[in-house]
Amino acid sequence: MAQINTCLKRTFTIFNIFFAIVGGVIIALALLCQILTNVEGRENLEGRTSSLVGLYLFGAITMMVAILGAYGAHKESKASLVVFLVCMIIGTLLMLRAGIPTAIARPQIEGILEQKVQEFLPLDESQPDVQNMANSLQTAMHCCGLFSYRDWRKNIPESCSCNPEEEVGQCRNVEYRNFIFQTKSVYAKPCFPILMHYILLFADILLGIVFTLAILALLGLVLSSIMIHQLRYPSRPTVLLSVPAIFTPAPPKYQELHNPPAY
Repeated sequence: MAQINTCLKRTFTIFNIFFAIVGGVIIALALLCQILTNVEGRENLEGRTSSLVGLYLFGAITMMVAILGAYGAHKESKASLVVFLVCMIIGTLLMLRAGIPTAIARPQIEGILEQKVQEFLPLDESQPDVQNMANSLQTAMHCCGLFSYRDWRKNIPESCSCNPEEEVGQCRNVEYRNFIFQTKSVYAKPCFPILMHYILLFADILLGIVFTLAILALLGLVLSSIMIHQLRYPSRPTVLLSVPAIFTPAPPKYQELHNPPAY
């Protein structure tokens, strides 16, 4: 005989299907990031491997926990639901632990990155991998230099070159001295503000995902707690709200005789 409410069981199953889809999306994003970084030749970026492994593990664990919860609800396994409940508690705490400091530090991201990027200047004397990264950004984002074309000093690369006839309003003419004074048309916008726009957008999306997962984990915690309660006390229905009958009049202690019999 089923001990868990059928409607609750279906709701919990749908919840776990959605949770498993979220885990699959995280794995797909990790795979996409790996492919894109391989195409761009950035396999040796610092922290790339650990970040990808973390995404793969997080997605896989999310899918496994979702499957465990769906199995526990379908089989009405108390042990599986207890393990799922513990995972939801840990997940909620981890999401809040990661999301709250990130939300607090978000306004400081631009200043921290600007100080870090300043260490790469001037670009014409930086490491080859930094120059390759800058050239890739300039080609993809149609910009020149991190903060200005002057970051390259007198050695402005071809990735900064802009065609005024094809890219109207995006170019500017600069004069620099190589052997003789020359004029070159380069992209007017620097790369750092454009890069910061995408970094802050990514941070906002990441915060949204983290707090969404925290809410989902909290919802899973509540649903699994209710099912565990129903399995522990199968003879008691789970009462979410009860109103005491305080408005029902009590019977009178005595009744007055209006027409007493004649003696």
